[in-house]
Amino acid sequence: MEHVLDNPIWHALSTRQAVLNKGTEQVKFFDESVSPFVTMDAWNEADLREMQEILPLDRSFYVLIPRQVNIPEAFEQVYTTPIYQMVCEAFHPQMLPEQSVLEMGAGDVQEMIELTALTRPGPFSTNTMSFGRYIGIREGTRLAAMAGERMKVPGYTEVSAVCTHPDFLGKGYASHLMSILCAEIIARGETPFLHVRADNPRAIRAYERLGFSISRDVFFVIIKRK
Repeated sequence: MEHVLDNPIWHALSTRQAVLNKGTEQVKFFDESVSPFVTMDAWNEADLREMQEILPLDRSFYVLIPRQVNIPEAFEQVYTTPIYQMVCEAFHPQMLPEQSVLEMGAGDVQEMIELTALTRPGPFSTNTMSFGRYIGIREGTRLAAMAGERMKVPGYTEVSAVCTHPDFLGKGYASHLMSILCAEIIARGETPFLHVRADNPRAIRAYERLGFSISRDVFFVIIKRK
């Protein structure tokens, strides 16, 4: 039987975040303002035919799945890079004493978009906060770091949008934010997981210090209609 983390976006849109599905029962995807991901269960010929029929023509889509899948010839593969999936099985919090943390809200979205555009932890748009809780740290009036929750599947919640402004690197802000989120996820009886680019050793080492370990290689590609 397939593990939920073998196809986390499919299981998220089929269970805990089914309300965010803008596709069909066979081909699921998010509103563009929430997330660019598209997913299918089997990625077989029937799935691929429906994918070509129903996906909107005027936007790009991201594929993120821990196995190689076929991309229809009707789609251009715009970008691809190796990704690791990491799971936190032995949590080691890295908290900063007396560090204040902000609950991010609608008034912070533009700054969050600007920070993620600068640091590129993954896609973030105007309604990405529909996924769950996002928290941040400010230095004066500037958003210095942020992190939040994304995919939620039975037994697991993904930590995502982890990023620090280049002016504030080395202060432990991202690890502090992740420690808060992971502690809350674990307290709910769930296990934190995340995705990270394979060419980002700094982030991988930071996640390992928190108790994450690499569990799967992940196929990632951005696609767009030709």
